[in-house]
Amino acid sequence: MSEEKFDAKVDQASGKVKETVGKVTGDKQTEAEGKSENAAGKAKEIFADAKESVGDAFNDAKDSVEGAVEGLKNAFSKDDK
Repeated sequence: MSEEKFDAKVDQASGKVKETVGKVTGDKQTEAEGKSENAAGKAKEIFADAKESVGDAFNDAKDSVEGAVEGLKNAFSKDDK
């Protein structure tokens, strides 16, 4: 798990605890802050997942291009012989 995803999970857990404490104590502000932290943690996790997916797609494309270039090099080097 990446550090970003870990931080997002911590924010979600912290928010959930704060939200629960707010509900139990009747403190609407603490409950609202908890909900907000939880939502922010979920957003961070979604962003981290998207960032990871884009990085994976980029690496796959890079590998494909490098493979194609290598294939072309091999094809032209065979023609020279």
